[in-house]
Amino acid sequence: MARRTTPSFSSLYPASERSSKAARGASRKEGTKCELRLRRALWAMGYRYFLKIGRGLPGRPDIVFRGPRVVVFCDGDFWHGRDWPTRRRKLNAGHNPQYWVQKIERNIERDQRQTKALEDEGWVVLRYWEGDIHADVGAIARRIADVVDARRSCRRSATATTYLGEDDSHG
Repeated sequence: MARRTTPSFSSLYPASERSSKAARGASRKEGTKCELRLRRALWAMGYRYFLKIGRGLPGRPDIVFRGPRVVVFCDGDFWHGRDWPTRRRKLNAGHNPQYWVQKIERNIERDQRQTKALEDEGWVVLRYWEGDIHADVGAIARRIADVVDARRSCRRSATATTYLGEDDSHG
């Protein structure tokens, strides 16, 4: 029998049906404010990217630069465990701590697995915290642009080197 790959919270219960539904409804999976701000900044800088192509990749990246093989995730501070030791202490002091701590820890572990899977496939993975994007979207966009430009340069150099190497072996 195949090992379960999705987390099971069957023995744990959310705070209440109402709060669980509110949390699910309030947390968007795509098109978040920080993601939209970052996409607008990259677009204004002349960088073009894909959105829906990320669905076939591990973790469904928010922004995909297919040619240079760069993916970007805009990770929400709460759901992805920013400043986890402090947040964990706060959650442990709150209502239904076992549920929330396990949920966020599994999100963190899942993010690590997906990052590794993408890197194993040759992608550069860039993860930025929601709060950092809101604080200075321009700086984050410039960092992404630098990585994309560097990857494009490396790919051109590698292609040229490979081509020259093939010519040299024939000559």
